[in-house]
Amino acid sequence: MTTLRERMTSDLRVRNYSPKTIDAYVRQVAQFAKYYGRSPADLGPEQIRGFQVHLVEERGVSWSTLNNTVCALRFCYRVTLRRDWIVDHIPYAKRPKTLPVVLGRDETLRFLDALQHPMHRVILMTTYSAGLRVSEAVSLQVQNIDNDRMLIHVTGKGSKDRYVPLSPLVLELLRAHWKLARPQHWLFPGQRPDRHLSPRTVQRACRRAAEAAGIGKRVTPHTLRHSFATHLLERNINIRTIQKLLGHKKPETTLLYTHVTSDVLRQTASPLDTLLASSESTE
Repeated sequence: MTTLRERMTSDLRVRNYSPKTIDAYVRQVAQFAKYYGRSPADLGPEQIRGFQVHLVEERGVSWSTLNNTVCALRFCYRVTLRRDWIVDHIPYAKRPKTLPVVLGRDETLRFLDALQHPMHRVILMTTYSAGLRVSEAVSLQVQNIDNDRMLIHVTGKGSKDRYVPLSPLVLELLRAHWKLARPQHWLFPGQRPDRHLSPRTVQRACRRAAEAAGIGKRVTPHTLRHSFATHLLERNINIRTIQKLLGHKKPETTLLYTHVTSDVLRQTASPLDTLLASSESTE
C-alpha cells in the first residue's frame, strides 16, 4: 500500500484537493486495504461491495461516512489505478431526506445570550451572522476581515473563496476580541498560537450554551448556519442571494430551507379554511 498511498496522495495534491480531504481519502482507502489485508490494486467490485456491507451492517456508519469512503475509492480506482470500469460498481448511498434543525428568532437570542466565554461568543456570533461552516469560522485569519468594505473573505469547501457581509455588530465584537487576544495570524487562535481554535471546542461551546438557554434541540455550529439561511428566507431575501452567501454549488441545496421557513408555513392557508369560507359565502 505504501507506493499506492504515495501515488494517490500525489494525484490528490496535483488536483488541488485540500489537506483535510487528502488525509481522509488516503485513510479510508487504507482501511479498505486493511480489511482484506491486500492492496486495492489486487481487489475488485466484489471486495468493494463486501466492504460497503461491512461499513453499513457491522460498523453502522452514517450515509455521509459511507459516501466519503465511496468518493475515496472512486478516486483511487479512477485516477490512481486507472480502472474506470470498477468505478461503475461503487454506488453512492442515498441521502436520507431529513429537514435541518433550525432555531427560532427568540431561541437564537437566548442561545447567543447564554455564551459566556468571550472568544466562544464572538466566533459563534460571527458564524450565525455570516452563515459560516464551523471549519470556515475557525480558519478565519486576521487579514480576512475587510472593515473598509464591510466584508469577510471566506475560504470554503474545495478551497472555493467567497465574500460574505460583515455585520457592524460583529465588527465591534471582533475589535474587542482583537484587543483582548491580540491574534497575529489566526483570528481565533487555539491553545497554541500557531494553530486555530478546534471545531470540537466550538461544538462543545454550542452544546453548553444550548443547555444553559434551556433549548431542547440539538444545537451545533451548523444549526446556526441553517438558522441564518432560514431567517433570511423569512425576510424574503432572494434565494439566489442566500445560495451565494452560503457557498452552495447547487441551488437545490439551498431550496431545502424553503421547507422549514415557519413564517411562510403559517401564512399558507389550509384548503379546509378556504373551502369552508367559500361554502359560507354561497349560503
